Amino acid sequence: MSRLSESTPDRSDQGTGEKPEARHFSDATSLLTNEVSQVVGKVDAEAWARAAALLLDAPAVFTVGAGRSGLALQMAAMRFMHLGKSAYVVGETTTPAIGSGDVLVAASGSGSTKRVVTAARTASEQGAHVLAITTNPESDLAGLAAETLVVPAADKQDFEGTTSAQYAGSLFEQSVLILSDALFHALWQTSGSQAQELWRLHANLE
Repeated sequence: MSRLSESTPDRSDQGTGEKPEARHFSDATSLLTNEVSQVVGKVDAEAWARAAALLLDAPAVFTVGAGRSGLALQMAAMRFMHLGKSAYVVGETTTPAIGSGDVLVAASGSGSTKRVVTAARTASEQGAHVLAITTNPESDLAGLAAETLVVPAADKQDFEGTTSAQYAGSLFEQSVLILSDALFHALWQTSGSQAQELWRLHANLE
């Protein structure tokens, strides 16, 4: 057997080869929205409220994550900026040093992503508060956190589909986006700011 045939996955149980129809898309959207709804309904709202309090008091907010989780937190960083916070994405060339009292929002489904854990350890050593978003409350990342925000979703190696029928860490990544947007919305509503006030900070070099 050639190396190519050895590495090619068996797709015999992945459908009949028929062309996708509207019902396939409808079924998929129902699956995704139902799974996300179940996850966000199980999170600890008190923990997220404590995280919000840390964000409000922070001189600066930093975000770090790998892959799609990192992209979701980049969107969160933009919303924190709209609230008037000094917000930075770890790894960008203009991101300054983190310091005492700052907050690092760190996302890793497994809680063991090396880049994310390393950033969290550095932040903690500098006196910053780490907000860990993870599926694993016993992980290395959670051990470094001032507040652990547990997302009861599948991590990216849940190939058996025991927690989610979706591919890899999709449910976790979707939940990170929804929950961080909910965090922003709660902070915005309690701030009393009007949408027009936030809009003045929106990028105009586009």
